[in-house]
Amino acid sequence: MSVNLEMSYAKKVGLPEYSSHNFSISLKTEVARLEDVRGEVERVYRLLQTAVDEQIVSPGFVPGKDQPAHPCNSSIDEAQPWRCSDKQRALIVKIVDEGKLDRVEVEQLAVTRFGHGVALLNKLEASGLIDELLVKTGRPSGRQTGTVRSFPQRRAA
Repeated sequence: MSVNLEMSYAKKVGLPEYSSHNFSISLKTEVARLEDVRGEVERVYRLLQTAVDEQIVSPGFVPGKDQPAHPCNSSIDEAQPWRCSDKQRALIVKIVDEGKLDRVEVEQLAVTRFGHGVALLNKLEASGLIDELLVKTGRPSGRQTGTVRSFPQRRAA
């Protein structure tokens, strides 16, 4: 008889200006014998706690004098400078707003996929995030439909 275990660990760190950072991790595992459950739970708990603690040591964006906190603690903020193009930034914000997506979840998606928040995405990473957000909102991305985006050609002056 095997036992399936599903465990998670989360930590929230308060930051200045009514901001905070959350980090969580979940894990599913299987234990072959019932008597091994207690030891496996203790081992996995230590593993999850260590992983979260190591990641939350550097919380990333911390609101300060120069950059006010966004009400939802997300970098999906049009006032903050972004690394991707202005058109990509506008499209990401539009998809999030029109699709009523949770900004914190979108921020976490960017961190999970690319290792940093939305505002720090380069053009290629932003393109990948846009495709995922379009799929999430039920709108096909260009990659799904096989369409190629066309760009107007510049004419020589």
